[in-house]
Amino acid sequence: MDPITVIRSRTVVMPSTNIDTDQIVPARFLTTTTKEGLGKQLFADWRYDAAGQPKPDFILNRPEAAGCRVLVAGRNIGCGSSREHAPWALVDFGFQAVISTEIADIFRNNSLKNGLLPIIVDEATHAWLLANPGVEVEIDLTNSSLKLPDGRSVTFPIDGFARYCLTNGVDELGFLLSKDAEIKAYEARRRA
Repeated sequence: MDPITVIRSRTVVMPSTNIDTDQIVPARFLTTTTKEGLGKQLFADWRYDAAGQPKPDFILNRPEAAGCRVLVAGRNIGCGSSREHAPWALVDFGFQAVISTEIADIFRNNSLKNGLLPIIVDEATHAWLLANPGVEVEIDLTNSSLKLPDGRSVTFPIDGFARYCLTNGVDELGFLLSKDAEIKAYEARRRA
C-alpha cells in the first residue's frame, strides 16, 4: 500500500445516501482474491448499461472525474455487507479518500486497512462539498485536516494506529513484521 500524508485532488460528488457495498462492487465480482482490476467493476450497475457500455451521464464516466482521488458521498456510505472488495475497488479505481457525514463501521475499518482514508466531516462542510463538485481540496493526514478552497480547514477523527499505518504505507501485518526484531528480543528475554 502506498503511504498517504497529503492528498491534493479535485473531488467527485456522489450525493446518494446509503450507498451500500453491493452498489460499490456488486456481488458477482467477488470471486477474485486479488485487488487488481476491481476498479473496472466499481459501481458497475450504475456505470454500465445492460450491454456493458459506459453510461455517459454517470459521474465516474464523465471527463471531469478523470484523475480525481477524493470521493464525496452522501450519508452512510459503505453500509450493507462487510466485503473488503469495496475499498479494494475504490483504491484500484484511483481513490485515496472518501468523505461523508457517516461511514459504515466495517467499511471504514476495511478502508483503513487497505489504503483508503475514510473522512467524516460535519454537516455544514459536507453540504458545501456536495454543492461544489470538482473543487480542489487538500487532506493533511498528519494533522487530520481537510482544507477547502476558500481557506477553511476542518479536522476529522482518525485512530492513531490507523494514521501511522496509512502514513507509512503498511497494513497491520506489515506493522507486525516491522517489529520482528523487537518481538524476538522480547521472547528471548521472556524465556530467560
